[in-house]
Amino acid sequence: MTKRNTWLTATAVAAVLAMAAPAMAQDMPSSMTIATAAPGGVYAVYGEGLAKIITDEVGIPTSTRQTQGPPQNLILLMGGQTEIGLVTSGPALEAMEGTSELMPGKSYDGMRALVAMYPTAFQMIALKDSGIDSLDDLAGKRVGSGPRAGTGGVYWVRWLESLGIEANMQYGSSSDQTSQLADGRLDAFILAGGMPHPSFSELETTQDVTIFGMSEETRAKLIEANPSAVPFDIPASTYKSVDTDLATAAMWNFVVVDESMPEELAYGITKAILENNDRLKATHAAAKDTLAENITKDTFIPLHPGAARYYAEIGVDVPDAIKPVD
Repeated sequence: MTKRNTWLTATAVAAVLAMAAPAMAQDMPSSMTIATAAPGGVYAVYGEGLAKIITDEVGIPTSTRQTQGPPQNLILLMGGQTEIGLVTSGPALEAMEGTSELMPGKSYDGMRALVAMYPTAFQMIALKDSGIDSLDDLAGKRVGSGPRAGTGGVYWVRWLESLGIEANMQYGSSSDQTSQLADGRLDAFILAGGMPHPSFSELETTQDVTIFGMSEETRAKLIEANPSAVPFDIPASTYKSVDTDLATAAMWNFVVVDESMPEELAYGITKAILENNDRLKATHAAAKDTLAENITKDTFIPLHPGAARYYAEIGVDVPDAIKPVD
C-alpha cells in the first residue's frame, strides 16, 4: 500500500470515528440527578456521597434532589425527571405491582437495579422520662414517622394499624421531628432508615433516650404480612445508649435507574460505586454494606444489562430472578 493510500485509509477511519462520537455522546446526559429523600436522613447524606463519586469517576456532573422518599423517587424516575433513584424494597415492589399509593394502578415495569445499598431498619426512639419502651406504649401518643411518602411514613402507619395500635401520627423531615421529640411536641419518633441514623445519634448525645426494638411475636407477624421485609437485629454497638441487640424488621435499599439508561452509563455508575466503597463509607457508615455480593439481597428488581455486565466481570453469581429482562 502506498503512503498516499495509507493516508487516505487513516483519514477515512478518522472521519467515521468523528461521526460516531457525537452519536455516542448524544446517548449520555450532560448532567444527572439522584432522587434521595428529606434532609436529616441517611438517603440525603448517602446520596451526596454517591453524587461526588459518580461525578468524579463517570465524568458526568451529578447532584442530589431532595424528595419525600422512595415512592416519589420512583415517580420521578418513571417520568424521566431524574436519572437515578434510591429506593427501598417495599415501595419498589408496590411500584412494580401497580399498588403504590402515589401512583395507584400504574405499574412501573421499567425499573432496573444497579447496586444494593444497605438494609433500612425500622427503628424507634423516645425520651427516657416518657416511659415508652415498646410499640404497645405508642397507643394514644403523638408519634413521628418521617415524611408522609417516605418508607417509615408509609409502612409504620400500616403496621401500627395492623397491630391494633392507635397513635396520633405526625409527618415531617427527620431533622424537624428530632427537634419536636426533644422539646416535647412528639412523644416518640419511629422511622425507617440506615444505621446509625443521624437523628438518633444526635438525640442520644443531647437527651436521655430509650431506643427500643419489637417483640419476636410482633416481628413475626409483621414479616409474615410483608414479603419485602426481613427479620433484622440492630447491633448493640450501633448507638451509645444501647447495650443489647434490638429485634426489628428491615428492607433493603437499592440504587435504581430506568431501563432506557444507556448500557455503558449503567455499567460505569455500577463500577464507580462498588469500586469506591472507602469513599462512600467516609460519607456514611451504612455504606459498609454497599458490596457487590449483596446484590443477591435483590429478589425481584431486574438488573440493568450494564450492571449485570459488571457483576459478570468480577465473578458475582447473579440469581436468575433478577437477571436482565430479554
